[in-house]
Amino acid sequence: MTNSNVNTDENSNVSIDDGPKVNIHDVSQNRELSWLKFNERVLKVALDPTVPLYEKLKFISIFISNLDEFYMVRVGSLTDLSLLKKSEKDSKTGMDPKEQLQAIFKDSIDYYKEKDTIYESVDQILRETGIEDIDVSELTKDQKTELNNYYKYYVEPILSPMIIDSYHPFPFIENLLFAIIADISSHVGEKIALLPIPKVLPRVYYFKNSKSIRYIRMENIIKYYFPTLFTRSDVENISIIRVTRNADLTLESDIADEDFDYRQYMKKILKRRKRLQPVRVETDVKLQSSLRNTICKNLDITKEQIFITKTPMEISYVFSMKDNINGNKLDKLSFSPFKPQLNPHLDMNKKLIDQILEKDIMMIYPYEDIGQFLALLDEAAEDPNVVSIKITIYRLSSNSKIDYSLKKAADNGKDVTALMELRARFDEQHNIDYSEELISSGVNVIYGIENYKCHSKVCLITRKSSRGIDYITQIGTGNYNESTSKQYTDISFITSDRTIAKDAVNFFNDMQIGNLEGEYEKLLASPHTLKREFLKLIDKEIEKGEKGKLFFKFNSLTDKEFIMKFVEASKAGVQVRLIIRGICCIIPGFEGLTDNVKVRSIVGRYLEHSRIYIFGEGEDAKYYISSADLMTRNTMRRVEIAAPVENQKLKNKLQHYMDISWNDNDKARELKSDKNYDRIYREDDVSLSSQDYMMEYSIRKAKEFKPEAESKGIFVKIKEFFQKFKK
Repeated sequence: MTNSNVNTDENSNVSIDDGPKVNIHDVSQNRELSWLKFNERVLKVALDPTVPLYEKLKFISIFISNLDEFYMVRVGSLTDLSLLKKSEKDSKTGMDPKEQLQAIFKDSIDYYKEKDTIYESVDQILRETGIEDIDVSELTKDQKTELNNYYKYYVEPILSPMIIDSYHPFPFIENLLFAIIADISSHVGEKIALLPIPKVLPRVYYFKNSKSIRYIRMENIIKYYFPTLFTRSDVENISIIRVTRNADLTLESDIADEDFDYRQYMKKILKRRKRLQPVRVETDVKLQSSLRNTICKNLDITKEQIFITKTPMEISYVFSMKDNINGNKLDKLSFSPFKPQLNPHLDMNKKLIDQILEKDIMMIYPYEDIGQFLALLDEAAEDPNVVSIKITIYRLSSNSKIDYSLKKAADNGKDVTALMELRARFDEQHNIDYSEELISSGVNVIYGIENYKCHSKVCLITRKSSRGIDYITQIGTGNYNESTSKQYTDISFITSDRTIAKDAVNFFNDMQIGNLEGEYEKLLASPHTLKREFLKLIDKEIEKGEKGKLFFKFNSLTDKEFIMKFVEASKAGVQVRLIIRGICCIIPGFEGLTDNVKVRSIVGRYLEHSRIYIFGEGEDAKYYISSADLMTRNTMRRVEIAAPVENQKLKNKLQHYMDISWNDNDKARELKSDKNYDRIYREDDVSLSSQDYMMEYSIRKAKEFKPEAESKGIFVKIKEFFQKFKK
């Protein structure tokens, strides 16, 4: 039996099977640089000729918002670490925080240039279709008059320009807020002018009565009119800037006060986030030395943290374009609409609870409809025999139907418990608001365990019956969020397995008392059992040598022990196939070390989010779904759940989905030993997009059950539920 605990020494050398030591630096790369590569793959989707024009613009926007969050969180965290006298080095590459920051800043320059090139290309084609992001110089006479009136009556009155000098210190600029900065000179001397752009102003202005769709960004409007705010001065070197601040907050540990209110504490934390250290400044032109020096001095950054971009610094407004312009025009430039299909193994004319007590159900989002789970939860809220509902909540959608059903269940006298994670990054306020709503409706809300985010996705329904007590347990790889279920690929597993239910009961009890060391019969939980048992299962495949198989799909790989365990498996001849969307710290393809490891990444219309772990193949294979990635934060510092899938039909469904994903050669790319991702070529030259296939396949499977699906009232339960919710 191989040792499931990989031992490392201070030099990051790893002993495998008592053989020569392997230096982890030889087979791994830095997580931050790997993430940047992932985000570049998001950006390059905008170059794909099969992606509609409007969707390309969305992918550019996603690239920008991803980079914003990366700088706020990852660069913010590294900035804090770089200030320590003795900071830890990256265990996988040996780089210290300052070295990582320098590498990030260097690579970011290339990504900005690439973004500018791609945006300009997409923008040019959009112009040809009659959708124009314009500058003031491109306005017609009538449009110029229209803009003058708009600026005079709606913009100028709320602007607050200021001068920076010895009497007027550099003001605070909020995180991700646009500002205009310039040199001004008058009879009293030379100074610097600054104008933060108020957040209440819309991001873009759409022109009326135009044959084409023309709009102008607010920062360009104010930059044009900026000199008029200083009529007695000469204004030069006008620049648009945008400041990014560190948003990586470490929660204090001394909060276990008897009268402590965790929600109020989180509200204070969120206020602090807005005022943390700047980590990046973006500008639309090369800054003159006086302006650059002023920014560096007052924001305490280096010139390497200033990035020039010729194109928009933020374009989230593209997602609301349909609300402001002719939607039909954008429909022609968008993906063909797809409606998630009903899982045909659930008859919506019958009680869902009774059906699930007879057979396990698995849904693959977004190809199958979360509405069936919502209907199940609503049915449980109204069923007089249901005595309790317990659920973990990490992120909910706005106007959540999950929230609605939980409150209804509480109103109906059921015992409802929600384990609400208030530390879900950038959703903290959202979750605080929902927790207050739930509490006011009689739901028992608990907040997890100090220093460990609860990222698990578990829902347990308990019901009285003639047999005594029945249980239905739902375990997922993604959040209970109706919106993201249409955009993210995830697995939802619903079972009446009594052993899994017993484990879920014990899990919720452990969470109530703060016990992280629960041992469960079938479920695996981090930080205690998940990593330990997964490593043991990998060891069993290593014992098989060349007959061993590991086939995983998840989002990120950073955990050093798993990386070295994959090296050990590869050296033993085990076939290791990993579908990893984002960060991947292992480098495949090194002879004698990782030559049996293959890594592929899929970036397409939907965000690949499901976590599936298959150990072995054939009848003896073990199948798990989980909320956890193989990152140290998930395996050691979060509460995660993995559940076995033992029903053969559902295992076949998972295997089919995994095989289709692996054979994607359209949206998938393969990681090579040079750390770059290359296209995948098939000998038969047949193109396969796994996401397109799954959409078509789900429609086809639904049609195979046509007699049942066409029975009168098949959609009644879901429709009735949504109608009640609207009321």
